[in-house]
This record gives sequence, C-alpha cells and structure tokens, in this order.
Amino acid sequence: MQDTVTTSALLDPSHSSVSTQDKSSTGGHTSSTSPQLSKPSITPVPAKSRNPHPRANICRMRRIIAEDPEWSLAIVPLLTELCIQHIIRNFQKNPILKQMLPEHQQKVLNHLSPDLPLAVTANLIDNENYWLRCCMHRWPVCHVAHHGGSWKRMFFERHLENLLKHFIPGTTDPAVILDLLPLCRNYVRRVHVDQFLPPVQLPAQLRPGDQSDSGSEGEMEEPTVDHYQLGDLVAGLSHLEELDLVYDVKDCGMNFEWNLFLFTYRDCLSLAAAIKACHTLKIFKLTRSKVDDDKARIIIRSLLDHPVLEELDLSQNLIGDRGARGAAKLLSHSRLRVLNLANNQVRAPGAQSLAHALAHNTNLISLNLRLNCIEDEGGQALAHALQTNKCLTTLHLGGNELSEPTATLLSQVLAINTTLTSINLSCNHIGLDGGKQLLEGMSDNKTLLEFDLRLSDVAQESEYLIGQALYANQEAARQRALNPSHFMSTITANGPENSVG
Repeated sequence: MQDTVTTSALLDPSHSSVSTQDKSSTGGHTSSTSPQLSKPSITPVPAKSRNPHPRANICRMRRIIAEDPEWSLAIVPLLTELCIQHIIRNFQKNPILKQMLPEHQQKVLNHLSPDLPLAVTANLIDNENYWLRCCMHRWPVCHVAHHGGSWKRMFFERHLENLLKHFIPGTTDPAVILDLLPLCRNYVRRVHVDQFLPPVQLPAQLRPGDQSDSGSEGEMEEPTVDHYQLGDLVAGLSHLEELDLVYDVKDCGMNFEWNLFLFTYRDCLSLAAAIKACHTLKIFKLTRSKVDDDKARIIIRSLLDHPVLEELDLSQNLIGDRGARGAAKLLSHSRLRVLNLANNQVRAPGAQSLAHALAHNTNLISLNLRLNCIEDEGGQALAHALQTNKCLTTLHLGGNELSEPTATLLSQVLAINTTLTSINLSCNHIGLDGGKQLLEGMSDNKTLLEFDLRLSDVAQESEYLIGQALYANQEAARQRALNPSHFMSTITANGPENSVG
C-alpha cells in the first residue's frame, strides 16, 4: 500500500501537495535554514482541480496527448495483410490466386464472396471449402454424397439442373445454358432434371383463308409443346455419366393441362440422338414421362451396342409388350447390368421375351418388373430362364398376379441357383401350398439373403421357417466376409462342389 501511495504521488502533483500540507498541520515544517537536505519545490494545484474533469485525468496519465481522444498505439497492419485485403476487394476485376503462397491463398479464399461470377471462379478455384460456402449460400439442404463427395461438382450440377428446370422454350435465351458449358463441362458427371417446362401458349390463331362464309371458326393452329432439346447440352458435357429425366411440370396449380405432361415425339427423337452420341453415359433414367411402346423402342434402339451403358430405368411409364421385346433385344446387344421396367404395362408375352434373353445373358445382375401383370405364364418363363442364368442376383416380381405354379418352379430354381441373393414376390397370390414349395426349395439354398413374401398369402409358419433359413445364409455370408482366407482354404480342401455358397 505504501508503494502505491508513493507511485501515485509521483504521477499526481496534487497528492504530493496534500501530503505536504498534512505534514505542516501536524507540526512538522520545512525551513530554508533547516540542516536537512533541500527537497524540490512542488507547485501546489488549485483547489478546484481536486475533482478534475474525466478527460483531464486521461490527459495527465498519458505520455502522448493526441488530438483524437480515441487515439491509441495500435500496431499498423502488415503490408502483406494490406495486399491481401486489396486482392479480395478487386478479385472480380483482377483475380490473383495461383501466384500467392498457400497460406495467403487460404486467407483470400476464406473471404471471397460466394456471389462472384462463375466466369471468374469456375476454372480458377478448386478449393472445396469455397464451393462448400457457395452451395450452402444457395441451397439450405445439400447432399454432397449424391455428387461424388465433391462440393464443386455439386454446385455446377445443381446450378445446371436449376437452369434446365426453369428453361422456357421460345422465351428463355439458349445462351444462358450454352455459355455455362465451357465452365462446367469438366465437373458435371450427373444431370437430374425432374421438370421440363413447355413453351408459353399464346391464344390460337386462325390460319389464313380458313374463315367460312357463315362466320364459323376455321381450323386452329395447334400450339407446339416440345420441350428443351438436350442435344447441344449432352454433346458439351464431356464427362457425363448419368442422365436422370422426368418430363413433368411441378406446381402448375390452376394452370393444369394434360399436355403439360406430354413427352412429345420430337422430344423423343432429340433425346435418342443425344444419348446415342454420348459414349460416356453409364446410367440413363427416363421415368414418369408417359413413354409408350413406340417411344420406348426409339430410345432403346439408340442404346443398342452402347459401349459403357450399365443401367436403364424406364419405370412408371406406359410400356407394354412391344417395349419389353425391345428391352430384351437390348440385353443381347449391350453390357447392361440393371434393368428397371417397374410400374408399366408388361404382360406375359413381354416377360417371355425378357426370359428368353435372360437365359443366355451374362451381364445383367438386377431385373425389376414390379407392378406389371406378367401372371404365371410370364413368371414361369422367367423361372425357367433362371435355371440356366448364372449372373442375375436381384429379381423383383412384386405385384404381378403370380400364384402357386410360379412358386413351384421358383422352388426348383432355389435348389440349384447359386447367384440369386434377393427375390421379391410380395403382393402376389402364392398361397399356402406355394409357400410350402418355396420353403422346400430354401432348404437346399445357401446363397439367398433376402426373400420378400409380404401380402402373398403364405402361411405364417412357412414364412417363419424361410426367415430362419435366410438368417443362416446371412450369418454364413458374414463369416465368409470376415474370414475370406479360411473360406478359400475350405473350398480347396473339400472341392467347390462341397463348399457352402
């Protein structure tokens, strides 16, 4: 405490003055003739300064008094920081990034605006954190796993999809999409468009000379409803691997008309030409677009002998037996591994065509015919094909009016087929006897892992015992996955014919 008072006395003259006066009042005084050492004289502070203005206190405490009361001895920013701030402010006019050190690049990228023109950032910035900020800025929900785990790829794919979904033929300038292609062609692998808008329909006009003498209406010009033609787009995307399209209109409200949902003949021809020329396409999906047999055959014809196509999805359309025959031909002239014709109008003749192709096919691993009407005639044909097929692993025949005859043949397939791992017969009429037949086939099967028999009139006991057999197969598969070396040694010792699975 004594040191504090002493220090205050050195800094505050008024404190020293008070102390001197206190000494005089207690009897001690200082004389010029006193034998003690002389002390420096201190000018007393007027009494009114005992309670000075707050600003006056600040002035007495500071060594440097500036004109600005907010002035401080803050350090001036480094020249490097000033340069980085300048680059950030002028990045759109003068983008400088690659010439900088990595730590300086990171500082610039962390502060760049996500609204910069793509012409500036597309081929210059590869940093994933920057594109993450761009995605989160535009879309509240982002599933980067659907885009290969790349935020940059996700941004360009979703940006392109948004332009396509809002493109209005005859109104929107095609350059909006074509100008984007040089910027995104190296990053777009997948295009998923679930809406194609038709042209704006103006009031129909009478053709010249069609007005009758009686004043009745002449022949009206039919408005065109063709959608955006994808030829130039697909040709410009050099790395396109998946094309997922739905010719539909969302949120049409009171403007609903059936022709809004029409996949026209010209749309079909243009799309067929586009996918035929795309030699990198691996997955093609055209669903919920009212594709009938004629249009399906046009699409399938363009995919014959395609070099890399692996998956074709034409589900939820109007495809019948003629379209199914076209798909069967495609199985023999492609490397197709997944075929989905669910929720169409395929009947027994179409299923027989597919079965004939399946019997000799060596590539297809998944066939989905759910929600058709192939009945027992088609189901038995497919069962016969599976007795010789050695590649199909997944078969979905749910909701196809199947019954006991199909179940009987499938039980024979289960006893000899070693490649099927998943079968779905739900929503059929398998019946009690059919369930017993399937249970008998499962007793000799060691590879099937999934068997869906819901709503198929199978007895509860049969369903339970089939479930137990499936569990045993799943456990054996898990053990094989954990100890592959032990499994291979067992095959070598016992021979492949005595091995499990």
